[in-house]
Amino acid sequence: MDGRDFGRELSTAVVAFHEAVGARLGVTAVDQRALALIAGKGPLSAGELAREINLTPGAVTGVADRLERAGLVRREPDPADRRRVVISAIPGAFGAVFAGLAEAMDELSARYTPEQQQVIADWVVRTIDVLKEQTRRLVAERP
Repeated sequence: MDGRDFGRELSTAVVAFHEAVGARLGVTAVDQRALALIAGKGPLSAGELAREINLTPGAVTGVADRLERAGLVRREPDPADRRRVVISAIPGAFGAVFAGLAEAMDELSARYTPEQQQVIADWVVRTIDVLKEQTRRLVAERP
């Protein structure tokens, strides 16, 4: 198996995992991507989230509705501007669904030396950069 095959297998496995998470929680892959952004960047307005994930503000309302119904986010008044609402991740809400993955990944990581883990981490970070750049290119080339 060459690098392309490994990449394809990894991508397929990640997508399948997130589809299973989505089915369990009643959210889509886009919803999960939005939640990851909210959790990583902190509370975001619907407009900010829409810009981050290239959706219309109306589509983001649906995303926020599904995430809120699943108990993963809450809408709150923006402390800087009480007229605005921000979407905040509920800490630990994804925990139970990802607990098995976290444990399995910890076990996997323990098989490697710290030096090997650094090489793997470098590869993952660079792979993420490649994926983000390719995503930007595809979005920019949309007809």
